[in-house]
Amino acid sequence: MRIGMLGSGLIASFYAQALHGKRGRDQITVVQSRTHESAKKFAQQWDVPHATTDIQTCIEHDEVDIVVVGLPNHLHQEAVLAAAAAGKPVLCTKPLGRTADEALKMLHAVESAGVFAGYLEDLVYTPKTLKALASVQAGAVGDVLWVRSRETHPGPHSEWFWNKEYSGGGAIVDMGCHCIEIARNFIGKDIRPVEVVCWADTQVHPIETEDHAIGMVRYENGAIGQFEVSWSFRGGMDLRDEVAGTEGTIWLNHWLRTGMEMFSQQNDTQYVAEKADSATGWLFPVGDETASLGYVDMFDDMLGAVEKGRAPRETFYDGYITNAIIDAAYRSATSKKWEPIELEVWRGREHVEPISVAREFDEHHDLVKREHMPDGTVRFILRNKATGKITHVQDESQPG
Repeated sequence: MRIGMLGSGLIASFYAQALHGKRGRDQITVVQSRTHESAKKFAQQWDVPHATTDIQTCIEHDEVDIVVVGLPNHLHQEAVLAAAAAGKPVLCTKPLGRTADEALKMLHAVESAGVFAGYLEDLVYTPKTLKALASVQAGAVGDVLWVRSRETHPGPHSEWFWNKEYSGGGAIVDMGCHCIEIARNFIGKDIRPVEVVCWADTQVHPIETEDHAIGMVRYENGAIGQFEVSWSFRGGMDLRDEVAGTEGTIWLNHWLRTGMEMFSQQNDTQYVAEKADSATGWLFPVGDETASLGYVDMFDDMLGAVEKGRAPRETFYDGYITNAIIDAAYRSATSKKWEPIELEVWRGREHVEPISVAREFDEHHDLVKREHMPDGTVRFILRNKATGKITHVQDESQPG
């Protein structure tokens, strides 16, 4: 496909690596940037034939089949609405909007125009995450009860991230969007998110937005999605996910433990990995960043979906739900209370029953827990069905 790339910064460069890497068949044909210098530099680096400073020119170019939005947050709505008006398929980086209202306008625009739209939430496409999702969907961990997703690093690379007017917020909107959508994938996108409680603060940087936040999202079935984000974490970028189910657990470490460890005492300026704090001491280089961060599988899904006329794994609707959860998180950070998630559009299941895995021990008792004891016996913790009293029995005939 012939791609019009809006933006020429770090995210656009990652996208170009994924699209042009390994002698890919898709080609960026036009790049747009704020300045002629940056557009020309990107075009030369990635062998892009056309460069412009005008968003509309890029979108409407005859050699553009699909538009990729890799712009600062405050420009997403303008770019998406222009692509929809031009009848061009559009892929937008995260977060979809600065607010749920912006995201909803973009969702309505692409659906009204009948154009394909994909939400570029790369961290649900990492190889480890895709493998873990397949295991969860196969029932390996039972019902998912709790998902903890963490992204922390020393802070963003461009000035606009630190400006609330342009970004829409701080670490929550920047990285919480990743964590929230990761949890939705594991818990089930058809399960309604109900309410959020969140703490956020500006601990280190002289800015008006939060540089650290922790929040919990409660879903209708009782599952919890927990996000931890920080722009004040030292030691590189920490990307970790944990999934706890009724029958199992999954731990994922995407970045600080990569399977490659290197020690260097040279005062070197070499590049180690995105957001690495240092190039000396113990280092954890990443062999293929674009693949490890999910960009390769993400574009394979997105462009394959366009060709086959199907929906991608991540849609603008997913971006809207994520933005609505973020809005509730910001309200909670101010009110210090659980805040409801306001969804004007909900396309999932209604009135989902709470997760329950009650097991009967006998006609009078439910089984709370079965445990092998150090002395070789098996202990059963029981709850009396009639009285609710908790007791235990020990089965000495069953060796541990």
